Amino acid sequence: MTHRADQPPTTTSPCIRNCCLDNDDICMGCYRSISEIVGWQAATEAKKKAILQNCGRRKQAYQSNHSG
Repeated sequence: MTHRADQPPTTTSPCIRNCCLDNDDICMGCYRSISEIVGWQAATEAKKKAILQNCGRRKQAYQSNHSG
């Protein structure tokens, strides 16, 4: 999390600058959907935290389905 002293804390974007969308429009770099990526800046802190939880679940599911 990053913040300035005069602003409330904000949740940092999970973007790792490795953008590649799969067939379901999920970024394989950060595991956000295209709508989550586009709406990130306007999202509330609660929504951002929910998005991060979704990303974690998607990443875990992807890794489970593609482990070798």
